[in-house]
Amino acid sequence: MRITDLLDERSISLDTAPKSKQEAIDAAVALMVKSGKIKDEEAYKKQVYAREEESTTGIGEGIAIPHGKCDAVERPGLAAMVIREGVDFDSLDGALVTLLFLIAAPNTEDNVHLDVLSKLSMMLMDETFTENLRKAETPEQFLAIIDQADEEKKSVDERLADVEEAKEDQVKILAVTSCPTGIAHTYMAAEGIEKAAKAKNCFIKVETRGSGGAKNVLTEEEIKAADCIIVAADAQVPMDRFDGKKVIERQVSDGINKADELVELAISGNIPVYKSSAGGEKKQAAKSGGSVGHKIYTQLMNGVSHMLPFVVGGGILIAIAFLLDGMLVDINSLSVAERANFGTITPVAAMFKNIGGVAFGFMLPVLAGFIAMAIGDRPALAVGFVGGMMAASGTSGFLGALVAGFAAGYVILALRKVCDKLPQAIEKIAPVLIYPVVGILIMGLGMTFIVEPVMGGINTALNNGLTSMGGSSKLILGLILGGMMAIDMGGPFNKAAYVFGTAAIASGNYDIMAAVMIGGMVPPCAIALATLLFKNKFTKEERESGPMNFIMGLAFITEGAIPYAAADPLHVLPSCIIGSGLAGALSMAFGCTLMAPHGGIFVVPVMGNAMMYLLALVIGTVVSTVLLGVLKKKVAE
Repeated sequence: MRITDLLDERSISLDTAPKSKQEAIDAAVALMVKSGKIKDEEAYKKQVYAREEESTTGIGEGIAIPHGKCDAVERPGLAAMVIREGVDFDSLDGALVTLLFLIAAPNTEDNVHLDVLSKLSMMLMDETFTENLRKAETPEQFLAIIDQADEEKKSVDERLADVEEAKEDQVKILAVTSCPTGIAHTYMAAEGIEKAAKAKNCFIKVETRGSGGAKNVLTEEEIKAADCIIVAADAQVPMDRFDGKKVIERQVSDGINKADELVELAISGNIPVYKSSAGGEKKQAAKSGGSVGHKIYTQLMNGVSHMLPFVVGGGILIAIAFLLDGMLVDINSLSVAERANFGTITPVAAMFKNIGGVAFGFMLPVLAGFIAMAIGDRPALAVGFVGGMMAASGTSGFLGALVAGFAAGYVILALRKVCDKLPQAIEKIAPVLIYPVVGILIMGLGMTFIVEPVMGGINTALNNGLTSMGGSSKLILGLILGGMMAIDMGGPFNKAAYVFGTAAIASGNYDIMAAVMIGGMVPPCAIALATLLFKNKFTKEERESGPMNFIMGLAFITEGAIPYAAADPLHVLPSCIIGSGLAGALSMAFGCTLMAPHGGIFVVPVMGNAMMYLLALVIGTVVSTVLLGVLKKKVAE
């Protein structure tokens, strides 16, 4: 089968001018439908968009390869577009896409077409070939260019299997590439790494793990002789075979766009050794580099991201319990003792409170456990859970769980170093015996005699201080927390404020979460309003997508403002920070409270002083909007 067997004149457009990524995908799907290969357009389009949500298919260098594999595809096919003016496709390198190939693959066992599609993917790595396609004046000429290149190029399997004998002075590099669908990115990453290695006169062999299965599989002898192994994959790759070898682990897109960097790192030899054992754990392989601060932030976010579902789910259920009791019970008729049980007075409220409480109770153990896992891998998970549970049941709370998470990770790293020196027979039982027993014992002793006394005292003093804060102090706190939510809109400052707010809920301080959430709602709401009022300050695309930020802002999704802040940080960020800080301060001043850790206006029923809270949101939004109108320059300038 040839590439042109999957592509015909009906599915080629050389003059499409989409204004957005969505328009480009929709136009390409329409071309595919014209070719008669799709039996359910909506189902196929849904699959293409689902793949796009995993990671962008804008691979860089002006090329995009969106694709969908599903039962809605009757026969394998291609659609192609040349976009003369280019379109923003969220490409990995930020470049506008001018050449797009859409792939349709059926869910069948016959994978002959996959070899053809993978061959096209590798051909697109040839700049001369892609430039000729962009210059084509007719669909017939477009097909002829592809046909000629197809004739000259070997198949993917032939190309990758054509491995020369390694010379004594060559650095021997092996690679494995894989992506979730295994159609395009797998082979483009293979081509990129192979070209970069050969340019550095290195021996290279690449194993591809695509939809057609593993091809050009690495042998035991090759792995044993290799100096370094590069794993560029977004899908599961068998790793135990690389035990004791230097391994670089990156996402598949790095194999396409950062192949030179990966090969340089492999040549340097400055790479940790991959360690696999009976438990399947490993030493930290070489991943994306970064400063110490960035690594700590990444480890912290691993804990926070796993914790949030418990916080949001449990917190909102608990808030509903308070809401139900508030609706069904006259609080003024309750005694002091009964008020202490508010939220569990009626049976239905007690049920919600119990379920939410169970979920909320996992917050600190999960936080500590997954911080630990980010540092010491799976053996550290149990140790971190134990430390987090001790913090939750003790007085150290959130601060103690943070310390426990990092401590657990480094305890396991220390135990690994000790166990590496033991006889091999004992080293093999370390993951199932030494790490959990010794690790949990060390963690328990550390929490009991160090963390709980120190962090417990700090946490108690902090909570007492927040509870006793006067009006002016709370205004300042609200101002700071609200402003932090807008500084990086989802980054470290934003997450630090949010985590502080959720920890405050657990301690019974509901006004802090209210200030935090309103600070996160202001930026997208202000952006949306500014795109309507100050149209000359935004591009056409920004104006079109601006109103959507109303929905995101009101749902407490701050990230909707990120594209606008990234495009003009010097003017957008100060405007948003001032408005968010003001809204946070007003929330505190109005005595607003919030028992739910997420939800935006959709959790208004569980807000204290809800009308004034909405007023604070409006004031903060208007202030930020006015500042955007004043500070931002006209687009023409």
